[in-house]
Amino acid sequence: MALITHGRVSETLDKLHRDADAADGDFMASVMAQFEASGETVEQAAAKLVAEEQVSYRTTYRGHAEHFLAVSPAYGRFLYAIARARRASRIVEFGTSMGISTIYLAAALRDNGGGQLIGSELEPSKVARARANLEAAGLADLAEIREGDALETLKNVGCPVDVLLIDGAFSLYLQVLKLIEPRLAPGAVILGENAFARDYLDYVRNPANGYLSQPLAVDEGRGNEFTVRVA
Repeated sequence: MALITHGRVSETLDKLHRDADAADGDFMASVMAQFEASGETVEQAAAKLVAEEQVSYRTTYRGHAEHFLAVSPAYGRFLYAIARARRASRIVEFGTSMGISTIYLAAALRDNGGGQLIGSELEPSKVARARANLEAAGLADLAEIREGDALETLKNVGCPVDVLLIDGAFSLYLQVLKLIEPRLAPGAVILGENAFARDYLDYVRNPANGYLSQPLAVDEGRGNEFTVRVA
């Protein structure tokens, strides 16, 4: 039986998804209302967000200290399934937030027989909450959450990396990928959630760079990209 379907892990995830809905509901509704009123395409709105964030991604995300900005239950189950299918033993996560995605991935490591997940989170209060949530789920021994800028905290993650989840500051996606790239195992899976940055998409969709990549039909509209290291 999959660990995410019963016991402490399932109970913790159910609670966290409820908490995320309560904490982020008004914010997400406001974002959607602004988007609909603007008349912009998803691509235009995303390009504007990336450009604004590039001015100071630290300031942008510290303004979301109380927001979960979490993966959906459907995407979380997909993360778990991919990590199980890949028989992952080393996972790296950029953008831990409150640790919901981390729990799905760590549960897969447990069900795979063990391993290590290294996550990075910029906001100190989120690091503390993510660690507490992993403790509640009984998975803290599998996950190391590093506090600070991912361009520093993820310089040394060991190898080989079987799964990489990129779900932090939009403007850093390509930089984070290139930082981890030398440590990716052949056949490693890279999951870009909210992968709207044009430079990232152009890079992973160019076969000359050693990847096969395409949009992911889970939570369509959220910019989810599925990528495999093939060279």
